[in-house]
Amino acid sequence: MNLSLLWWILVVALMLLGLVGTVVPLLPGAALILGAAFLYEWVLAEPGHTLGWVTLTGLTVLTVLSYVVDLVSAVWGAQKFGASRSGMIGGFVGLIVGLFFNLPGLILGPPLGVIAGELVAGQEFPVAVRVAWGTVVGTAAGVAVRFGIATVMVVWFLVAALR
Repeated sequence: MNLSLLWWILVVALMLLGLVGTVVPLLPGAALILGAAFLYEWVLAEPGHTLGWVTLTGLTVLTVLSYVVDLVSAVWGAQKFGASRSGMIGGFVGLIVGLFFNLPGLILGPPLGVIAGELVAGQEFPVAVRVAWGTVVGTAAGVAVRFGIATVMVVWFLVAALR
């Protein structure tokens, strides 16, 4: 089998895994896509047919933007639904604790942490649940935006690599 074909298979596999990683927690989606682009640049690109600094810089900026969206989206959702400082701290603690319980912990940890934080702050249970719902909405919006960013990254890479 041709060695360049194996490299192409690895690049495409990393791109696809990166797209999945924008939806699945703990997979660094945008970073995998960026890594695939740099792998292509270092191993497969021929002189005169490189991705170029504009593409690599653009993909790097989009990667950083993806992680900023990831950090901000849940907080934005919680704030839109009236989270207190205690609720925000509870959500962060829930995320950290959730890391130890795999995927279910990552999904349930932050909202449960927000509920606990809001209850500690003296909120009624229905209010705490409403605020926790805000973190879920914010997180879902963040996933959608991150997936969109990752799709733009893959398309940008393909256009630059196959031109």
